[in-house]
Amino acid sequence: MTAEQSADTPQWEVTDLRRAIEAAGVALWSWDVDTDRITMDERGFHLWDVGVQGEITFEDLSEKIHPSDRDRVRSAFTATRATVGAFDIDFRILSGDKLRWISARGQGNDADIVGSVMFGIFIDVTHRKQAEEAHELLAGEMSHRVKNLLAIASSLTMISSRSTASAEEMAHDLTTRLAALGRAHDLVRPMPGGKSGALVGDLISVVLAPYAEMGEFTDRVRVSVPRIATGDGPATNLALILHELATNSVKYGSLSVDPGTVDITCKVNENEVALIWTEHNGPTVSKPTEAGFGSKLVNRVVAQLGGSFSAQWAPAGIIVKLVLKKDRLEA
Repeated sequence: MTAEQSADTPQWEVTDLRRAIEAAGVALWSWDVDTDRITMDERGFHLWDVGVQGEITFEDLSEKIHPSDRDRVRSAFTATRATVGAFDIDFRILSGDKLRWISARGQGNDADIVGSVMFGIFIDVTHRKQAEEAHELLAGEMSHRVKNLLAIASSLTMISSRSTASAEEMAHDLTTRLAALGRAHDLVRPMPGGKSGALVGDLISVVLAPYAEMGEFTDRVRVSVPRIATGDGPATNLALILHELATNSVKYGSLSVDPGTVDITCKVNENEVALIWTEHNGPTVSKPTEAGFGSKLVNRVVAQLGGSFSAQWAPAGIIVKLVLKKDRLEA
């Protein structure tokens, strides 16, 4: 016992230290900077997936490093003797068809070097890196969504200012449209293939939910749509279209009277998706002499989806057909 140690200082046995190292998932290595020979414990060889052997060279291990990281790691290890204090570097290695993240840590500036041999540890940090990548992906996705929503809000504000007669009317129209967009974006989730989107049937039901139980009747909006997905951007455009159709129906169509209902159905073929909006039990309708703001907005948004918009002004209620390109809808 040294003068600096007290009687209460624990005396660790080698087996105790080994248990602690194994519990931490740490692999030990030593590197002879003159001969380039690396010695590792069994965990280290397993981590690198090279088979247990006495020694191996740094160049041998370099073959396992991901090609995009290889030069960076070689330069970092070469510079370790000039590094003051501790060093660590994270990099990817290839283990069969799997990708693994490794963190190499040691002491630079020849600290604690024995002859020409440096010492350090390897740690598998794959789960941490995956979590970081997922966080960065989410942050990027949220940034993209916010920018899109700000652009849409700006455009809607400009359009509403031109089509309304008072500040109160503009505020009401803009608020209801933004609320519809909010309901649509609440539904958008990561989809298979790394994209974000929603199911068309769910999107229609959520956006039109405020209109489904207006007046004394329930289930006024009935949705029958096959399982088909829409991407993040198209989901926003589709929500705007649905909102405009519902608003028009509340003002002039079947949703303006208690018995009125709306059916939304869908036909899908290899290249196109056709959404059909059919109104029942509403007041007698006739084709307007000129297109209103809602019709202009729907036509503009449908065009962005590479589709077409048509309407039949039947006495029993309007029938609207939206034909959208399937690949544009799923983008």
